[in-house]
Order: sequence, then C-alpha cells, then structure tokens
Amino acid sequence: MRKIAIGADHAGFELKQHLITYLSGKGFVVADHGTNSTESVDYPEICANVARAVRDGKAEVGIVLGGSGQGEQIAANKINGVRAALCNDLYLAEMARSHNNANVLSMGGRVVSQQLAEQIVGKFLETEFEGGRHERRVAQLGEIEKSENQQFKGSK
Repeated sequence: MRKIAIGADHAGFELKQHLITYLSGKGFVVADHGTNSTESVDYPEICANVARAVRDGKAEVGIVLGGSGQGEQIAANKINGVRAALCNDLYLAEMARSHNNANVLSMGGRVVSQQLAEQIVGKFLETEFEGGRHERRVAQLGEIEKSENQQFKGSK
C-alpha cells in the first residue's frame, strides 16, 4: 500500500481535507501533517515535516498545499533529498515526475479546483521517472546539494 504525507497551511486546508478523503478512497495510507483548520498558520515547518517524512522513507511521496503552492514548494525543497515541484496543471505534474523524479507535489488551493487537483495528483502518482539523460541531471542536483551542505558546514 502506498503511503503519502500531506500538509497544508490555512489557504490549502480545504483542498487538503478533500485530497485526504479522495486518496484514502483510492486505497492510499495518508499521513496528515496539519494544519487542522482555516485559521492562519505559518507553512514552513508543516511542509518541512512532509518533506522529512518522504526523505526518511515514512512516505513514498508528499503533497504540500497553500494558497499558490509556491512557498510550500520552497519550504519542502529545503530538506535534503527532496525534489518538490509546483504543479498547478497536468503537464507540469507529468514533467516533474518523468524528468525530475520529483517526490513532493505542491499545489495552490486558490489556484486549482478540487477536481483538477485530483487529476494532478493522479498524474503525479502514475507517472514514472524516465531515467536516461534525466537520471544524470537529477544526480547533478544531488551533487549540488551535497556541495552546498559541505560549504555551509565549513563556513560556520
């Protein structure tokens, strides 16, 4: 059974609740990392927790949601080993998986409808990484991440 970590800020809360029901109905195990209402909340730690669940193997993929999805994508990408992609349409969801091997999907609750979000999630989950020339590029991203981490540690 596939496991999915999901989290949202207040602007993505309603879409998160909808997707939890949708994904659970499809047989996925969904770990909800918050928030639990439409009351204003800061998103960075919520998205980082979703990304950590993916990094640590507690979830196969993650989904982070906000108003636009942009800040949520940035927050998730701060976690080593995570490749979060903002995908507010089907083409971007397919390319994020097939070319970039993205493991966290970000969407905007103020940008996509619930129906479109279901389609985007479906496309993201069903699309396989193509490998080949893309594998080399994803590996290069990992090398940049390692290099930056080493340089940062060395500057302290």
